[in-house]
Amino acid sequence: MNMPIPEVTARSHAGDRTRLRALWRPALIQALIKLDPRQLKRSPVMLVVALTALLTTLLCLVPDPRVSRLVALQIALWLWFTVLFANFAEALAEGRGKARADSLKAGSRGLSAQRRQRDGSFETVAASALRRDDVVRVVAGEMIPADGEVIEGIAAVNEAAITGESAPVIRESGGDRSAVTGNTQVVSDALLIRVTSNPGESTLDRMIALVEGAKRQKTPNEIALDMLLIGLTLIFLIVVVTLQPFAHFSGGSLPLIFLAALLVTLIPTTIGGLLSAIGIAGMDRLVRLNVIARSGRAVEAAGDVHTLLLDKTGTITFGNRRCAALHAAPGITAKALGEGALLASLADETAEGKSIVEFLRQLHDFIEPSSGQYEAVAFSAQTRLSGIDFQQHRYRKGAVDAVLAFVGLQRLDMPPALAREVERIAQSGGTPLLVCLDKRLLGVIHLKDVVKPGIRERFAALRKLGIRTVMVTGDNPLTAAAIAAEAGVDDVLAEATPQKKLERIRQEQHDGRLVAMCGDGANDAPALAQADVGMAMNDGTQAAREAANMVDLDSDPTKLLDVVQVGKELLVTRGALTTFSIANDVAKYFAILPALFAAIYPQLGVLNLMQLASPQSAILSAIVFNALIIIALIPLALRGVRVQAASAAQLLRRNLLIYGVGGIVVPFAGIKLIDLLLNALHLV
Repeated sequence: MNMPIPEVTARSHAGDRTRLRALWRPALIQALIKLDPRQLKRSPVMLVVALTALLTTLLCLVPDPRVSRLVALQIALWLWFTVLFANFAEALAEGRGKARADSLKAGSRGLSAQRRQRDGSFETVAASALRRDDVVRVVAGEMIPADGEVIEGIAAVNEAAITGESAPVIRESGGDRSAVTGNTQVVSDALLIRVTSNPGESTLDRMIALVEGAKRQKTPNEIALDMLLIGLTLIFLIVVVTLQPFAHFSGGSLPLIFLAALLVTLIPTTIGGLLSAIGIAGMDRLVRLNVIARSGRAVEAAGDVHTLLLDKTGTITFGNRRCAALHAAPGITAKALGEGALLASLADETAEGKSIVEFLRQLHDFIEPSSGQYEAVAFSAQTRLSGIDFQQHRYRKGAVDAVLAFVGLQRLDMPPALAREVERIAQSGGTPLLVCLDKRLLGVIHLKDVVKPGIRERFAALRKLGIRTVMVTGDNPLTAAAIAAEAGVDDVLAEATPQKKLERIRQEQHDGRLVAMCGDGANDAPALAQADVGMAMNDGTQAAREAANMVDLDSDPTKLLDVVQVGKELLVTRGALTTFSIANDVAKYFAILPALFAAIYPQLGVLNLMQLASPQSAILSAIVFNALIIIALIPLALRGVRVQAASAAQLLRRNLLIYGVGGIVVPFAGIKLIDLLLNALHLV
C-alpha cells in the first residue's frame, strides 16, 4: 500500500474496458426495466425527460403542418434514448458490483452451523437461523456461518472469500484478534464463536447491499444536488412556458413538440442522468479496496476530511522495530561486530531478531552454524538477553544494562565512544542493544521504528490537498517527534490515551474540521465513534468494528489514505460533471434559441452564429447531442475524475477551466456537426 495518492485511481483501463464489455448486455436489459416510473422517480430530472418523451410520442399522432412527421418521430425517439442511456449508465455501475454480490450470495447459501444448546450439546441448524449471542462451534474445513467473536480456541482462518487474500490469518480468543467474519473458512484446529450479528446485519450482508447499487440510499450531498437540479428544472420550465406567449405577442407560435424538446435540452439532463451512476461507481471503487462502509455518507465525509489521525505502529511504521545500523566498539572491526551480532541473533525468533539477521546477511557473507551446532539461549524478562553458546564461546545481545551486567561492567566503564553512540540512539527514539562475546563488548545495534517507504510522499500529497496528518502514538514525546519528523506528518499526539484521542478529535471538530481515524482495539472505540470517518480493522475487536462507520477487510491501516482519495474522487467527479452540465445547458440555450425564433423574430437571425439550417434542424440537433453527450460521459462517471495533488482553489480553477469552458464549447461544436449531418442525410 505504498502507492502515491495521485496514482490510486490509475487502475488498468484495459481491465476496466474488458469488464464493461462483459456487462453491457445485461445493463441494456436493466436499462429497459428501469423505464418503470416507480424507478424513474428516484431521479426527478430523468422523470421529467421520460414524461416529455411520452408527450412527444403522443404529439406524433397529432399532425402539425409546421413539423414534419419524420422530425417529430426522431425527436420522440431521441428523447426515449436519452432516458434509456441514463438508465444504462446506472445499470452499468450497478452491474460492476453485482457479479461480486452474486458470488458472495452463492457462497453463503446452504451454510449450516453447530449451535450450542443450553445443556452444552450441539445441534445442526441453518446459518440463517443464527441470532446474536448464539454460540457455534467451527472445526477445520468448515465455514464460519456468521460474524462473531472467538471465545475459545485458536485457529488459522482463510478469509479469501471476503478479502481475496489467500494466506490464512490467525484468530484466537482474547486480545485484538478475536473477531471473525462469516463465510470464511477455518483451516486448522477449532473455534468456539459467539455470534455478534443478526441475519441481514453481517459484514457479508453489508458488502452485498453496498455493491448492489439499487439498495444504496442517497447521501445528503446527492439530496442537495437533487434539490439544485429540481430548482434548475423549474426555472427552465418557467422559461419555456413563457416563450409561447412571447411568440403569440409577435403574431406567431411555436410547435408544442419544439417547446417540449427545448425543455429537455435546457434542463440539466447530463448530470441528472449520470448522478446515480457516479455515486454507485464511487461505492464500487471502495468495495474494490475491500472496505465496507455503513453508508454513502461516510464515503462523502472522507472526501471532505481536513484532518487524518493515524496510528504510528503498523500505519506509518512497519510495527516492529528493525535493525537500522551497527556501531562497533573501539578496537573492534565492523566484520567482527557483524559476526557477533549475527550469531547472537540466530536463535532469536522475534521480529527484531530476524531483522538483525536479515540486515547482516545483506552486508556480509558469514558462514552460519546449523541449529544443531549451538545451544540457544532464549530471551527472558529476567535476563533481558538472548544469544547462543557456540564453540565454547557465549554470544549475547540485549538491553544495555543487562549486557553490562553480563560482562561485569558499569555504565561509567563503557568506552566513551560507545557510550556516546548508545546515548545518541536513545535520544533519536531508537533502541540500543549491546552485543558481547564472552566478557568483551563488541558494539551496539540500532533498532528503530522503520517508516514505510513512500509514506512521506503520500503525506506530502495529502498536504497539497489541504489535509493535515496527525501521528498518534503511545511513545514518549522525544521518540514520537523523531519518527514524526522522518515520516513528514504535520502534527503528533504522543503518549496517547483513549481520552486524549477523543479530546483531540472533539477539538478538531469544534474548530470546524472533519476528522478521520483508524483503529482496531477496544480502547479505540470511543474515538472511532466520534470521528466523522472511523475505519476499523476487520481483525480488530468487535467493539471497534461496531463503533466505526467503515471496516477494512484487509486490516491495512494505510488504507485510510486510499479511502480519503476515493471520497475526494466521488466529490470531484460529481462537481466536475455538474459544472459541465450547467455550462452545457447555458450554451445550448444561446445556440438554439436564435434559430428557433428566427422565423418569428427575423432580427434574431444575426445571433444564429452557427448558421443552423432551420428551427427543425436546430431542435433535433440539440436533442441528438443531448443524448450522445450522456453516452460519451458514462466512462468518466464510472472511472471517476482523477484528483490531482493541489489546493482547493487550484482544483476549482482546473474544474472550471476544463469542465466549465468545455461545457460551453462542446455543445456549439457538437450541435453544428449534427446539424450538418442531419441535413446531409435529409433527415430534416
